[in-house]
Amino acid sequence: MYYGELKKRDIANGRGVRVSLFVSGCTRHCPGCFNSETWNFHYGKPFTEETVQEVIEALAPSYISGLTLLGGEPMESQNQSELIRLVRRVLLSYIDVLVDGEFIQARKNISLQFRGSENQRIICVPESLKTGKTILWKP
Repeated sequence: MYYGELKKRDIANGRGVRVSLFVSGCTRHCPGCFNSETWNFHYGKPFTEETVQEVIEALAPSYISGLTLLGGEPMESQNQSELIRLVRRVLLSYIDVLVDGEFIQARKNISLQFRGSENQRIICVPESLKTGKTILWKP
């Protein structure tokens, strides 16, 4: 797996100050994508054990609210094995919200929080896991 960028203090991609990892590779190629350079699965730098350690160290300060995975597309099959390894290291139970759905240019709305188009859902992961149903996040 490759990644385009690791932001260690990001306030634009989730609640609070977060660590954001922009993985490379996406087969969707959504028109109007803000990060189209990351469609290439070999864009950026190789994701190594040193990168995992860098992410874990960046998550350590008490002011960090969490980890955000962006792309490219983190859920592409080529990215999943490395990301599962990373998420297991930082504990899956810390995921609070998940943005679901492809970006659709015709439904673009720059006033939306944490997402780019109106079709995308923000899922409250802890509540969804507790109830066994998809529960949408409410700000």
